Amino acid sequence: MSEQPGWIDEDDWRTIVQSVPIVSVDLIVKHDGGVVLGRRTNNPGKGEWFVPGSRVRKGERLEAAVHRVAADELGVDVEIERQLGVDEHFWDASEFPDIESKHHIPVAYVVSVESETFDLDAQHDAIRVFEPPFDQIDLHPFVERYLRDAGCIP
Repeated sequence: MSEQPGWIDEDDWRTIVQSVPIVSVDLIVKHDGGVVLGRRTNNPGKGEWFVPGSRVRKGERLEAAVHRVAADELGVDVEIERQLGVDEHFWDASEFPDIESKHHIPVAYVVSVESETFDLDAQHDAIRVFEPPFDQIDLHPFVERYLRDAGCIP
């Protein structure tokens, strides 16, 4: 597929998902009084509105990963406001049907963006800005915790 630096082929990725936690960054993207969420097209979290995020590549600094994820998943550049800290996500599914779980250790960042448009990537079928009190959607528990920690909801 891709020859990007840090790319992992599918067989190696399968072994990693099956064997170890994945260090990642998750972005709480503030925009125009709301938060940008994408509806996931793949597991884990298929069909859920979730924050942009992805694994950290070997040799990649966390802040560089934040900017890469924003560009790859939303097509935008972001300004980092602050790091929220480290979390743990235990999923009952993975992108591989025969691997029943996935373990992420995300480092969450609050970021802001000026852009009025967002690009879709292969992992999302929609990108939207949701505004507090977020009663127009059922927030995934991981997303709800992020929004509380970021001060977006009480």
